[in-house]
Amino acid sequence: MKSIIRPALTLFFALTFICCVIYPLAITGIGQVAFSNEVDGSVVTRGGQPVGSTLIGQSFSSPRYFWGRPSATSPMPNNPTSSSGSNLGPINPALIDAVKGRIDALKAADPGNTAAIPVDLVTASASGLDPEISLAAAYYQVPRVARERKLTVEQVRSTIEQHSEQQYFGFLGEPRVNVLALNLALDGSS
Repeated sequence: MKSIIRPALTLFFALTFICCVIYPLAITGIGQVAFSNEVDGSVVTRGGQPVGSTLIGQSFSSPRYFWGRPSATSPMPNNPTSSSGSNLGPINPALIDAVKGRIDALKAADPGNTAAIPVDLVTASASGLDPEISLAAAYYQVPRVARERKLTVEQVRSTIEQHSEQQYFGFLGEPRVNVLALNLALDGSS
């Protein structure tokens, strides 16, 4: 019996040490070297204080700011511990009512804007945490943000263009802009 237990325990402790100590330390070290910003949460700081993350959407409600995609996370919007979509189908009355409410909020914030409202401003993503919006969603909000900040439309559009990102690898996804980075850039220029 001793001849079986001793090798089994030795193997158990060796594999535990390899899998629970060496492997996590190695992966963490590689991550810190190769992807240090992402490993640390891509936290953005201003004046030494964290103001958000470029990887997780934040809720902006002031008309001075660009608004991101709605979040379906609970118990609060953009909750990274509860990443999920709403799972409401396109004909679900709750989703239809939520979209109508979001459309009404956008129209109330900018009643003179008669442009078509981009879908990403009224629907949540699958993760509920999108930090980016399409360029169409950003351009839709330009008149309101420019008016509220007392900037020209050209100044705000230029800021969008400076902070926009193209498709991944030139063909995946669509051009987009990070809402937090855009709002912080406007705060810096106002």
